[in-house]
Amino acid sequence: MLGDRRDVVQLAPAARARARPGVRRAPRGRPPGGHGPLAALLGPDGAPHARPRGAAALAAHPRGDAGPVTVAVVGHVEWVDFLVLPRLPRPGEIVHATGAHEGPGGGGAMAARALAALTGVATFLCAVGDDARGERTAEGLRAAGIDVRAAVRAGVAQRRAVAWLTGDGDRSITVVGEDVVPRGDDPLDWPALAGCDGVLLMAGDAGAVRAARAVPLLVASPRARGPVVAAGVAVDVLVGSAVDPLEAIDDELLAAARPRHVVRTEGAAGGSWRAADGTTGRWVATPPPGARVDDYGCGDAFAAALTAALAAGRPIADACALAARVGAALLCQRAPAVGGLGALWVAHCGG
Repeated sequence: MLGDRRDVVQLAPAARARARPGVRRAPRGRPPGGHGPLAALLGPDGAPHARPRGAAALAAHPRGDAGPVTVAVVGHVEWVDFLVLPRLPRPGEIVHATGAHEGPGGGGAMAARALAALTGVATFLCAVGDDARGERTAEGLRAAGIDVRAAVRAGVAQRRAVAWLTGDGDRSITVVGEDVVPRGDDPLDWPALAGCDGVLLMAGDAGAVRAARAVPLLVASPRARGPVVAAGVAVDVLVGSAVDPLEAIDDELLAAARPRHVVRTEGAAGGSWRAADGTTGRWVATPPPGARVDDYGCGDAFAAALTAALAAGRPIADACALAARVGAALLCQRAPAVGGLGALWVAHCGG
């Protein structure tokens, strides 16, 4: 964990009235004079202090029996209405849902859920809206066993989504509201990230990317393409998709991120990885362990498992194999459930 939760959690105004923990309100603007949450991580030129990267860092500091691997997620969260439908309606048609539930979701939240289920430890740095739904979002993630560090965006409503889950196992998503992501000037105890074994970056601004670079292993999603390019820092692994245009890894991102490894998933065809030295490899898709239910969050869980395995010192091919098993396991569960992942972690990484 990144220290005691009390270091950053205060009582939000609405929560004070009910005497229960809320989330810390983030001031706008970056503190002047080189002070603030990023000061301990950045050198005089504004760049992160030099740290060993990826495999070099893990080789220099082997984990041994250092305890559970500690990985943080920096990303976004939405309050999601999950609607289970036999199929999507045609224009003008009414289709009755066969099930409905709600809760925190989105890429960052699903990755954090998967990490908590896998390793028993997950820290999530995010931002939420300044309303009751934002409060419920943070509380719901804490109830899932996640150490949530959430900045509240004053005057901004919590972003929402509707996930349409159909009988064939596919999902479609409608998003409502402003994209709310963590920023480098948010009071989220960024320096404490340096105590983590790895970070999965799903969303944030350039300051958040620079703060995350203080960790020995930084894995990034193409969803954070703009901030990664703007930050001008290298990442260790880019994990995206060869079939989903929204998760594509393009040449500009590759040039800016200078990754040690690039991992691309291909759905039922498995996927591939390429190292900076030209070494390549593939993995075969893991057959789902049961009936396909829906694919919401499968890619996010893949990225989380990949990050955790690499942070634990596993080679890239081995990490991809575990991630494929985790993604397949989520296919057989109704989102946002992530049950049974701990057993996969123990079987693959030994605890």
